[in-house]
Amino acid sequence: SAYHFSPWIALAVVVLMFTVVASYRQNVHAYPSGGGDYEVANTNLGPKAGLTVASALLVDYVLTVAVSISSGIENLGSAIPFVVEHKVFCAMAVILLLTLMNLRGVKESGSLFAIPTYVFVAGVFIMIAWGAFRGLVLDETMRAPTAAYEIKPEHEGLAGFALVFLLLRAFSSGCAALTGVEAISNGVPAFRKPKSKNAATTLLLMGVLAVTMFCGIIVLAMVSKVRMAEYPAKDLLDNGVPVGPDYVQHPVISQVAEAVFGSGSFLFLVLAAATALVLFLAANTAYNGFPVLGSILAQDRYLPRQLHTRGDRLAFSNGIVLLAGAAALLVWIYEADSTRLIQLYIVGVFVSFTLSQTGMVRHWNRHLATEKDPAKRRHMVRSRAINAFGAFFTFTVLVVVLVTKFSHGAWVALLGMVIFYGTMTAIRRHYDHVAKELAAPEGPTDDSVRPSRVHSVVLVSKIHRPALRALAYAKLLRSDTLEALSVNVDPAETKALREEWERRGIDVPLKVLDSPYREITRPVIEYVKSLRRESPRDAVSVIIPEYVVGHWYEHLLHNQSALRLKGRLLFTPGVMVTSVPYQLASSEVAKKRARKRSEWNAPGAVRRGPAAERAKETGPRE
Repeated sequence: SAYHFSPWIALAVVVLMFTVVASYRQNVHAYPSGGGDYEVANTNLGPKAGLTVASALLVDYVLTVAVSISSGIENLGSAIPFVVEHKVFCAMAVILLLTLMNLRGVKESGSLFAIPTYVFVAGVFIMIAWGAFRGLVLDETMRAPTAAYEIKPEHEGLAGFALVFLLLRAFSSGCAALTGVEAISNGVPAFRKPKSKNAATTLLLMGVLAVTMFCGIIVLAMVSKVRMAEYPAKDLLDNGVPVGPDYVQHPVISQVAEAVFGSGSFLFLVLAAATALVLFLAANTAYNGFPVLGSILAQDRYLPRQLHTRGDRLAFSNGIVLLAGAAALLVWIYEADSTRLIQLYIVGVFVSFTLSQTGMVRHWNRHLATEKDPAKRRHMVRSRAINAFGAFFTFTVLVVVLVTKFSHGAWVALLGMVIFYGTMTAIRRHYDHVAKELAAPEGPTDDSVRPSRVHSVVLVSKIHRPALRALAYAKLLRSDTLEALSVNVDPAETKALREEWERRGIDVPLKVLDSPYREITRPVIEYVKSLRRESPRDAVSVIIPEYVVGHWYEHLLHNQSALRLKGRLLFTPGVMVTSVPYQLASSEVAKKRARKRSEWNAPGAVRRGPAAERAKETGPRE
């Protein structure tokens, strides 16, 4: 019921957009390495601020995938009803497709990825121009499909603080238009030289395009009387009756396109498809950003090291899978509803904006303290003023967003940031403690002193090929003491083992431990600990024969006792555990699989053949 305030809210968003664009133009000049907000905050405000920005960015990347794909599905659904009727399933399918593409190492093709963007931008400008022509020249009335509906106000006759609160809430929703501005500062290295200048120019062009399209769509939405509600089932009224849960609310741009071009028209379908594709590509940018940021944080020991390693396709596979899983969970929880998901989105964006711009103010202060050239000082003072205004403005918006959106979902984004921050702090603390414990001291220590003797123990349950191989290996080690160890869980089997041991004349003493409760692990652990107590300077080597099987389900049937023993012995100081594998026939399958993997060549590795053969063909260089 306060739609007539939309132009003023849009104006405030436009001012904010140009402020952020101007601020980030300073960022790309000062930090052309592509570290983005994380590098700016970490360098100028310290590790805690950097970690806060990293937490916000990680949450934002997850939300970028969830919001973009959900919104893309809704736009595509305006042209294809099946898609919007099964939007959770379709959104999950798109997430899976993007994940598989990125795991396969599909490179971004500039021209291929640019085509939907150009089509989208051209389509929106054609829509704005044609709508203006129809309204101003032809004096035609354009009506959105929801123009006949009424909006049921939550409270009648809002005034004073309540109205201000409502307008601020609408403004904070409009601030979602700013998401993505920071992406250019993260991608400066991808630009052609001069990188900083081209990135700054791109930022300005993006800001102009975004503001023009944003304002044009707002005006057309007002003229065509688009009606949108957060909860359309109960807040949208058709002849005084709520539209009900079966009603599907299409996005604003789809409703405006239908009003301007006509439902089912060619241009309407093209714009719906281009919008969906652009949103899917926007989600794909997170598949590039999240794994790279995760890799940087893993290198800084804030995330598990597995996120720092690349897969065989040179993609950060673990980061891609983690991002896809988190985004799919959000899409499932929020039923692929972009209106609800967008409430979570903008919190992290403005946390990054605010800390980044505050960091830039510190950056200019630091350089001004040493710079003597008057011309450079004037430039720095101007840049500092722009960043200071940007920091103040974005902080104000952050407060507005937190106040007006907290109960509408912003708390979820804050909780996600807190969880990321706490987890990364704990991981860094763990890695620091481990590094401190593992550091090699300068002088001699107990770890570098050679043990007095080595006492080897071979575990046997019966005499079979794996046991004989383990005994042969143990003899090769030439330990000071060697013995075989068995646990008596079945007197008949133990008696048979002793008799066969003597019959074969095995020249290794056999020791049998009693186990009244038919346990295997505990008696072995206690015996090994007793050896350590008797001779603390001796090393105990426990040798365990194991079967090697070829199928995953066979692992459930073998080696469980050995696994438990190894797990317990790992926590016993001075004890070395050695597995002696014995390959069963079924392991030949695994061998063939391994051989196939070893013969596989990465894409491009066999274009010209092995280096040695090429050398023979071309002959020695003169």
